[in-house]
Amino acid sequence: MLDIGWLTWAVTVGLIIGLLAVDLALGTARPHRVGFGEATAWSSFYVLVAVGFGVWFTMQYGGTFGVEYFTGYLVEKSLSVDNLFVFVLIMTTFAVPERHQHKVLTFGIALALAMRAVFIALGAGLISLFSFVFLLFGLLLIYTAVQLFRHRNEDPDVEGSFAIKTARKALPITKDYADGSLLTRVDGRRMVTPLFIVLLAIGSIDLLFAVDSIPAVFGITKEPYIVFVVNAFALLGLRALYFLVKGLLDRLVYLSTGLSLILAFIGVKLILHWAHEDLSEHVPEIPTPVSLLVIVAVLAVVTVASLIKTRRDPSVKAHAGSIRAHRERAHDTR
Repeated sequence: MLDIGWLTWAVTVGLIIGLLAVDLALGTARPHRVGFGEATAWSSFYVLVAVGFGVWFTMQYGGTFGVEYFTGYLVEKSLSVDNLFVFVLIMTTFAVPERHQHKVLTFGIALALAMRAVFIALGAGLISLFSFVFLLFGLLLIYTAVQLFRHRNEDPDVEGSFAIKTARKALPITKDYADGSLLTRVDGRRMVTPLFIVLLAIGSIDLLFAVDSIPAVFGITKEPYIVFVVNAFALLGLRALYFLVKGLLDRLVYLSTGLSLILAFIGVKLILHWAHEDLSEHVPEIPTPVSLLVIVAVLAVVTVASLIKTRRDPSVKAHAGSIRAHRERAHDTR
């Protein structure tokens, strides 16, 4: 059991809030188009921060927890790339000006961190009370993996979501972005801008991603601290990674397939862990180092296969994947 004191928690949360504050200040004080050089520098910085933290964490708490940290970080980082697909889709759907995209992403990441902190606390509490939660998490991941594989060539229906439809009906919305504000006044009337709707879309999508990613990391480690920090570091680097690779995302045509395999693998790992704990100690478990090797192998194969596919057929485009078919599609197939 990992013993993390309140001071370590406080310093960790302070570090994450500080990094978010710097990002938010840059995006709010100086809205601008983020170029390739700036995106590369920031993306490298966040990876180095995560790796540096992992080295310190391993030296402080031992190799076993260190392997769990780096495996969990790799899982979250790979799942966060799927987030990027959806971010690109949202930015394109709502025609967000490039100078405001930095701020949108930073607000979205802060919102995602807050939601995931709640999910992590709930998950850790349930696991401490009921061991069969591992079985439920495992079944959830396998179900998600199957759905993601079935709809791997689709994208989420962003504008068709319940949150966006409700917001459009209930709230007065301006036609322009009002210089990047969330709220504004038009003829004395308080109105929300399209930027508010964009953040709502990102938040609702992040909520769905959290349902998958939190159980996935609990499949690697039972330690809430590790689950929290790997989520935080993966999300913190998301804003810079978005500007760095958004032009390359279309080439990762097999990413959704790879992520479905990873989620299914971790789902099986969770079910085996539950069976080992509750049914029989003779049920084998999958060691974390093996999980790390499997995840690295899947990601490597998916990346190489995607690049080969798009080189042979440049017309092929990648999709984020969806866990359910669009209603229009379902209606058409009846």
